[in-house]
Formats: sequence, C-alpha cells, structure tokens
Amino acid sequence: METIEILSTVSKLVYENVKDLAGTKEAIAGDFGRGAGGDISRNIDMIAEKTVIDYLKEINFDCVVLGEECGRVELSTNPKGFVIMDAIDGTTNAVRGLPFFCCSLAFATDEKLSSVTDAVVTNLSNGDVYWASKGKGAFLNGKSISVHKKKPVYKVVGINISASPPELIQKLTPIFERNHHVRHLGANALEMAFFAQGLIDVFIDFRKKIRIQDIAAGYLLIKEAGGLLLDENLQPLDSDISYETRLSFVAAASKEILDEVFSLIK
Repeated sequence: METIEILSTVSKLVYENVKDLAGTKEAIAGDFGRGAGGDISRNIDMIAEKTVIDYLKEINFDCVVLGEECGRVELSTNPKGFVIMDAIDGTTNAVRGLPFFCCSLAFATDEKLSSVTDAVVTNLSNGDVYWASKGKGAFLNGKSISVHKKKPVYKVVGINISASPPELIQKLTPIFERNHHVRHLGANALEMAFFAQGLIDVFIDFRKKIRIQDIAAGYLLIKEAGGLLLDENLQPLDSDISYETRLSFVAAASKEILDEVFSLIK
C-alpha cells in the first residue's frame, strides 16, 4: 500500500470514530493532562490518536509517530520515516461543536519539514479529504485543486492572532483597516487546506507559536497547489520537526498579492 493510501485510510477511520462526538460531553470526558504539544488533551483527541496508532500497528507500518498528544512513538526499529500527526486540529471547535476541525497527517522521510512527501487533511465535520503527494499535485475528494491565481473579487486574508502580544496586533492592524475580509476559523491545518483550494488568498501566522504537527500536512498541500509558503522573513519555509520548534509563516496565492498585503505592514 502506498503511503498516501495509508494516511487516507486511517484519516477516514478517525472521521468515523469522532464525527458524532463533537459538541457532546463525551468529547471532553476524562482527565488526560497536557499532551506533548503543551495543550490540554481531551477525550476526542485521545480517541483520534489511538485510532491512528492502532491502525499503523495493525498494518506494521515502519515509522516513528510524532503526535500532538502522545509525543514520539517508535513503531519500528528501522523506520522509513515520520508520521507527523495532529489527530484533532481545532480541539476547541470540536469540543464546542463548531463545525471546523480536522485530522492532519503527514509523512516525512527525514527530520525536516521540506522532506514531507505525503499529506492528508480530513475535514472532520463533513468528511472531505484533502491530499497531496510530492510532485503529483493537490486534491480534494479526488479532484485537482489549486490556489486562487486570479484577482479576487473579495480579498480574503486569514490571520491567526490567538493569544498574540499587543505589538503584533498593532503591526497587523493596517490589514484589518483596509478593505480586506479577515478570517480566522480556529484550525490552522484546515485553513491551509482551504487556502490550497483557492478559498483564501493570504494566510498569516506570525505568533511564533505554531507547531510542526499543525502545519506539516498543510505545508505540502499548499506547495502542491501552487502557493507560496514563506517564513516571517519572507524566505522559503523550512525547519526541523522537533517538538521544541515553533514557527511563523505566511502563505500567499501569488507574489503580487503577497506584496500588496505586506506593503501595509511596517
């Protein structure tokens, strides 16, 4: 079985196992403390992660899992690479029943973000599956997708400013003041998938807080959909995949729209 098939299959299993939990008491049942990523783990997180790990064990997939909750789980002494997993991205939305959360899975052959070869993001509120393999393009439910290259009628700018310091908000204020339609929906991986689909023109997260588990799959989706993915210095985004790493990034559909938006930032 190809790696992309493995990720797609297990992602669909996660959807089946959690789709009816969102907004229920069962979603938050139990006390699991804080996961490896530092956030409080909820029951829905644990069910989703267990689904992934159990399946990878069942098929004897030689890998190391890097999970948001479970941390590093070595499933082989001779791994082919790393499964980078945020089994529930957007846990707050999932717990409250807001229909915007996803399962984000990526496979990397080395300990660098740029070595990601396969990615799947599944919208857990409706079952839509976004996937990409390096050099093969990006897809939604089997249909090819790409970033929005035409001049948008309404420019949609995604900005994650959750728990941002006042100086960062002040720096980004001109974007809010201009005639842009600013959004943040609460699950970076799914917003990156929406960007790859052409629904968002620019996506910015300059908080230096984002974890590899949150963006590894979205990284490849955007690259394969033809988008630009840069760091805070507007250089090509890359990093190691350790738990300590925290990133800032910007995704843009084109250099033209990137320059237009960033001309507003001092």
